[in-house]
Amino acid sequence: MSNSEQLLAKRKKYVPNAIGIFNPSTAEHASGAIITDADGREMIDFAGGIGVVNAGHCPPPVVAAIAEQAAKMIHCSFNVATYDLYLQLAEKLATLLPHGDSTKVMLTNSGAESVENAIKIARQATGRPAVICYESGFHGRTMMAMTLTSKVGYKLGCGPFAPEVYRIPFPDYYRYGKDLSIDDFSDVHLRELETFFHTHVPADQVAAIIMEPVQGEGGFNVVPAKYLRGLREVCDKYGILLILDEVQSGFGRTGKWAAYEHYGVTPDISTWAKSMGSGMPIGAVIGRAHIMDACKPSTIGGTYPGNPVCCAASLATIKYMEEIDINALGTKVGDIVRSRFEAMKAKYNAVGDVRGLGAMMAFELVIDGDPFKPDDVLCKKLISYCAQHGVIVINAGVNGNVIRVLSPLIIDEALLNAGLDVIEAGLAELTA
Repeated sequence: MSNSEQLLAKRKKYVPNAIGIFNPSTAEHASGAIITDADGREMIDFAGGIGVVNAGHCPPPVVAAIAEQAAKMIHCSFNVATYDLYLQLAEKLATLLPHGDSTKVMLTNSGAESVENAIKIARQATGRPAVICYESGFHGRTMMAMTLTSKVGYKLGCGPFAPEVYRIPFPDYYRYGKDLSIDDFSDVHLRELETFFHTHVPADQVAAIIMEPVQGEGGFNVVPAKYLRGLREVCDKYGILLILDEVQSGFGRTGKWAAYEHYGVTPDISTWAKSMGSGMPIGAVIGRAHIMDACKPSTIGGTYPGNPVCCAASLATIKYMEEIDINALGTKVGDIVRSRFEAMKAKYNAVGDVRGLGAMMAFELVIDGDPFKPDDVLCKKLISYCAQHGVIVINAGVNGNVIRVLSPLIIDEALLNAGLDVIEAGLAELTA
């Protein structure tokens, strides 16, 4: 039995089956865009720890910052004793991602925790109970985040869920935009939102609308520009807070620090995690200062948020990202992947759609070119083929039929194309 087989057998024995295996691979160590498995085999990483290592695996400046801080202070709790690393990171995030004239930052341990706190903040700031979210959205696996999450498979047997959460259709142009321009399609959805306020929940009871500018687990669906700009206007009209979830789309992934920067829209509150710490557990809620200050004492916070080692990792990560121009790398990687995926779509009928923003790119596998016939079976086979041929790839979409690329943005162009060659070879073989 190989080392990898032994690891997977041990996993089966000691770890609950419900903790999913997205890819049949193992990992011993990682560097840059390469993961070396338990048998010493090098794998090209197109999963990026689910969008966590935009700056690559183990960037040397981040590794050094972690080691240095761990020798000084691992934990004391920011609630117990104030330390400068938390304040440095909060200042950096507020400067990098300003929300209006004055911005405040709350640090968290994860994306789900960021979402939980964003909802608490929005409800306290508005005095309203209701929250609107979107079909195909994913916001985490804690109870409020799971309530906001659309995919039923992530929620089986976990209810009852949080009350006063309402779900509306995401403006999915690929499936439903037939015979309409994307702007006209956006107008239709904005009108439907106005109707929703009369048929489901009154606007003056809605605290917030939460959306991913690019849906991550939902299949890399990109919000149309006119819709997001119109949504900002609707929120302003009714005093509703706009929360944008940038957990997967942030820190260079779309070619900008925030996906919302592509739209000229600023949210009232935004949520972050994943690549802001190169793999250390850290996230953030960023918001307009008066909104963040609306919370009552002790209603937000916790024992570990803003852990000193995690703050050091995040500060070093952001500095390194600035030095290597992570946004330019995101644009470059995205252009290459989009070009290759478009070529595959032209060649293989199984590829129904290519979509994404920057280097947050994906293609959807369907049967007979029909967007309403998802081919999750082919998707699983393609993931397995890639793993057998040295590439780690994961899927997305509520039907599990979307191949997504979240490779480190520092990936060498030759290595990126080598990984894309494997995906294409898999498509050729499996659809022959």
